[in-house]
Amino acid sequence: MLDREGFRPNVGIILLNHKSQVFWGKRIRTHSWQFPQGGIKYGETPEQAMYRELHEEVGLRHEHVRIIARTRDWLRYEVPDHYIRREARGHYKGQKQIWFLLQLEGRDSDLNLRATDHPEFDAWRWNDYWVPLDAVIEFKRGVYQLALTELARFLPRTGHAHQNRYLRGGARPAPPRSPFGAVAQSAHAQDVAAQEPPDPSSTTD
Repeated sequence: MLDREGFRPNVGIILLNHKSQVFWGKRIRTHSWQFPQGGIKYGETPEQAMYRELHEEVGLRHEHVRIIARTRDWLRYEVPDHYIRREARGHYKGQKQIWFLLQLEGRDSDLNLRATDHPEFDAWRWNDYWVPLDAVIEFKRGVYQLALTELARFLPRTGHAHQNRYLRGGARPAPPRSPFGAVAQSAHAQDVAAQEPPDPSSTTD
């Protein structure tokens, strides 16, 4: 399913543990690390696609997580031609994503990278929120920067004493400062339900 500009609708998932660390997965048989993500199927909402991908890629279900926030708009990245199947070149351009910030309500033992016969990851770990972008495949780094920066203000407040003083005074503590610097504005949101019927030219997540 592609939009008129050649972008495939997709979701990205930032999963937090109780320490506000994020799930960081190593793509199977590669040296690249990334967040869970996947395509939105025809007729699915972004939230429905997120829950499906969450189970397929890391084995979690609705009851294991709580949605904290999502990005306001689609965030887009283009895929270089040499990563696109030959028959899809010319009309497939890349991915447009809605990103979700989730809180893990379950346990680490609930995570299962082998929930399906087609695993995306062969290793995982908890990482500090500001993940090292040099571990992410290059063409996705800009979207990671945008998503992490936009969603940082929704991170759960910690119990540190200096933040408690702000809360008692009625002021909200400032969100964590991004190490990435200034970021570009995301593209304007479009309604997924208005997309054309499925297009067979979709490529890897």
